[in-house]
Amino acid sequence: MISYLEFEKPVAALEARIAELRQTASQGDVDITAEIKRLETKSADLLASTYAALTPWQKTQVARHPMRPHFSDFVSTVFSGFMPLGGDRYFGDDQAIIGGFARLGDRRVMLIGHEKGNDTQSRIKHNFGMGKPEGYRKAIRLMDLAGRFGLPVVSLVDTSGAFPGVEAEERGQAEAIARSTEACLALPVPMVSVIVGEGGSGGAVALASAERVLMMEHAIYSVISPEGCASILWRTSEKAADAAEAMKVTAQDLLALGVIDRIVKEPVGGAHRNPAAAAAALGKAVGEELDALSGLSPADLRQRREERFLKIGQD
Repeated sequence: MISYLEFEKPVAALEARIAELRQTASQGDVDITAEIKRLETKSADLLASTYAALTPWQKTQVARHPMRPHFSDFVSTVFSGFMPLGGDRYFGDDQAIIGGFARLGDRRVMLIGHEKGNDTQSRIKHNFGMGKPEGYRKAIRLMDLAGRFGLPVVSLVDTSGAFPGVEAEERGQAEAIARSTEACLALPVPMVSVIVGEGGSGGAVALASAERVLMMEHAIYSVISPEGCASILWRTSEKAADAAEAMKVTAQDLLALGVIDRIVKEPVGGAHRNPAAAAAALGKAVGEELDALSGLSPADLRQRREERFLKIGQD
């Protein structure tokens, strides 16, 4: 059952009415098929028009939708033969950042990403996708393995930010994020990153410093959350919608600014309404990007990454 967002209430009312009519039709002799079809068309049109004109704050809500597909969902639908590798060989195994060997079609890859969880228990287990230092150090270890075995790296980014707890700072959170970013930039193999939900702050950049950065259509990518920005600038999180507008967090804005390279289309109504279709689009886009990068030498790949990030903000 779909969980409706605040701005989807008109759609929810229509779909509730359709459900009532279907129930009535199944219990009586009155033929109301035409009315049901009319309302279904009206609902589909309303959903399409609503999602075609989402504000940055509404896109933020969609990116955070509890039913939006996460790393584990994409692993089970887009990739095959996933073999998770755990631990950073320093402290422990962070469950917010998961990675390992996988296949995308016939291609072997190193797959790394944030996992938020799908229910209360799994969200606690995965720390809501907020990586700790050992998670980023695990990512560094896996990228090093990918370089040694000549495997392209695919990262799926979905985090509100790195974990800000005292224990994370004690274990060197800032240094781990910086080292992970450095590892991305130094990779001798192709790397494609996809912002699939939230791309928050350095916790996202640490896994997204690739030569090709993609975003799902209704994902967001920012240096700080809209609420955090509003709290700093206006001293109240109630200005979050204004902050989202000012920060240019949407895929459409970031493509125009050159921060990302490609937008992956989502099903009408967001990835949470049709996860299978969203996964298929993601897999196709990543495969195309890896095909385009497959013939480049390590020096060319590093040069591309350097040029890509240095030119951001120059225009």
